[in-house]
Amino acid sequence: MFYTDKAALQRWETHSSTEMDATTKPLRIPPEISIYAEKHELFDLMQSMVTHLLVDKPEDPLQYLIDLLKRDSLEVPRVILLGPPASGKRTIAKQLCAYTRAIHITARSILAEDTELARRAQQHREQRQEIPSELWIRLIQQRLSKTDCIQQGWLLEGIPQSRQEALLLQELGISPDHVVMLEASEAVLFDRSHGKRVDPMTGDVYHTAYRWPRDEAVERRLEQREALSEEHMAARLLRYHREADALRRTYGNRLAVINADQPHKDVLAQVLTRVLQQPRSAAPHTPRVLILGPPASGKSLLAERIAHKYNIVNVCCGELLKAVAADKTEMGELIKPYLDSGEPVPDSLVLKILTQRLCRLDCTMRGWVLHGFPCNMREAEKLQESNFVPTRVFFLEMTDAVSVERVTLKAVDPVTGERYHSLYKPAPSPEVQARLQQNPLNSEAVVLAQLKEYWVHVSGLQAMYPDAVYINAEQDPHTVFESLESRLVGRLPKRLSERVQS
Repeated sequence: MFYTDKAALQRWETHSSTEMDATTKPLRIPPEISIYAEKHELFDLMQSMVTHLLVDKPEDPLQYLIDLLKRDSLEVPRVILLGPPASGKRTIAKQLCAYTRAIHITARSILAEDTELARRAQQHREQRQEIPSELWIRLIQQRLSKTDCIQQGWLLEGIPQSRQEALLLQELGISPDHVVMLEASEAVLFDRSHGKRVDPMTGDVYHTAYRWPRDEAVERRLEQREALSEEHMAARLLRYHREADALRRTYGNRLAVINADQPHKDVLAQVLTRVLQQPRSAAPHTPRVLILGPPASGKSLLAERIAHKYNIVNVCCGELLKAVAADKTEMGELIKPYLDSGEPVPDSLVLKILTQRLCRLDCTMRGWVLHGFPCNMREAEKLQESNFVPTRVFFLEMTDAVSVERVTLKAVDPVTGERYHSLYKPAPSPEVQARLQQNPLNSEAVVLAQLKEYWVHVSGLQAMYPDAVYINAEQDPHTVFESLESRLVGRLPKRLSERVQS
């Protein structure tokens, strides 16, 4: 289109500029969309699908993705287990694979494959030549691309052996979720090397001092393989340590170094804990925090600190209702009589006010921390039906005696408005102490009634939020905040899938 009229051209440029400026503003995404995406982990799903496509490079990407989505789980284990000779890699690897059903892959099992590449590699071995890195990496890629590894995951034992191999694997898109490196002193490794026994039927490794079979039949058939000479063992250790530091740098944050010089069960437990951790997600995350607890458990203080530190919106249901009533809007006029009389505001009105607040752009973009609602299972169900599902739920735990003590010993200075507490913040002088006044709502009778109401409904709330975190609120506020914060940052560990548990 050509413009000959300068005025028309100027109007078009102004309109285009306005339209482009509008696209730079934050998009007002309905909260239901982000909640749905986070609930079903759509970002991670798409990332996983693209990763699989780039790694496996299927001829028919569409059919490949269909087959991929039909699997029981996309989150199969992909683990590399490294360590010096005699550090216990084989035993840990076999038990780890038995637990997770991942495919155990060693250099020997790769070379035993009936493929052209494996036969070429064997020829190098027979001629006492080192297998070329490119050929070796292609062999690994070929094995990992088989159906069993794709569906069940894999564990590479002692592979890669060098930084060069690790980088070549990365170039092919073969990237583990976890890398575990076992470590032990050379004295321990030499000792283990001499006491090693092998079960010829299963290949399981035992030791005369550290790990001996309980089954007498297994004990009778154990074989003592020819022990490595000290010179040979020293040479293998030297070769391993020469590459170990470079491998550490290569894998960085994915690497966990575990001391192998401890009881076998402890080593296995630490390795399992690491491998079963969910990799940190790069998905955009909007925090939605719910804090529940009895009166005076510190909900408001914690919410205020969380909101301040993480720049999320502090939504106190009680304060929100007071603010709406003070605005003298139609909704404010509806709820004001309830607040003035001390009667509870109907759930339908509370939920409408609350959902309107949580739908605002600041809550949608930055997230929120909610306290004061829900108070019972019915309200929790209504909140969930409104698609406002918290990503973290915390129950603050406290005995009734401490709750009563915290409330009934509070008082206010009518002159300055300063709040005091007989135990935690006493009045600075006898004059101030003499004029302190207690709020009638802070009487013991009122607190006990509130506690009774809380304990009637708390079991229903706990059933509603089975993954909630419980925190002892009787500790000092700083300790309570640290406990809460430690479970607030990052993803909560998932329960083991049925595939792993069965």
